[in-house]
Amino acid sequence: MAKYFDVHPENPQRRTISGVADSIRSGALIAYPTDSCFALGCQLGNREGLARIRQIRELGDKHHFTLVCQNFAQLGQFVHVDNDVFRAIKASTPGAYTFILKATSEVPRQLLHPKKKTVGVRIPDHVVTQALLEELGEPLLSSTLLLPGEDEPMTQGWEIKERLDHVVDAVVDSGDCGTRPTTVIDFSTGEAEIVRRGAGDTARFE
Repeated sequence: MAKYFDVHPENPQRRTISGVADSIRSGALIAYPTDSCFALGCQLGNREGLARIRQIRELGDKHHFTLVCQNFAQLGQFVHVDNDVFRAIKASTPGAYTFILKATSEVPRQLLHPKKKTVGVRIPDHVVTQALLEELGEPLLSSTLLLPGEDEPMTQGWEIKERLDHVVDAVVDSGDCGTRPTTVIDFSTGEAEIVRRGAGDTARFE
């Protein structure tokens, strides 16, 4: 049965956030809110958590997982960013964007696209997610909480708790969440390619 963490959306309780972070460090797979929609997340090196995300979402080996980072300095540890791309990403973060970039050696091999050696990264504009990332001190390995055969993610923590009670270890609820996943921009070739149009405005990447 999943733990249920009720978090204030504007002033996250430090004790509760600490409890969520402790669960993640202990190997938990969590469902948590972001500035786009709910996501599944676990610690970066959690191979079992990664396998469980693949199983829940029925994902193939070419799926791009995302490292959800607290800030740009942290993001820069995990992907290669040249000057032009740096400016474009910097102008769009924090926000509802995922950027696909060439990964550094800090990224576990099992997270990489098998041919391109790329990974997704993002910096969310969400108070609760940011508080959790600060407490963790490292990125969350994440994927949108979109179940197989469904067109939109679930928006309410209680519904996620009810439906995924036996497949996730914890649900973080800070109120209703959006239904549009992030806009995905592939910068792996140095040029912006819009892979998915979502919550983030694509105008600057057209």
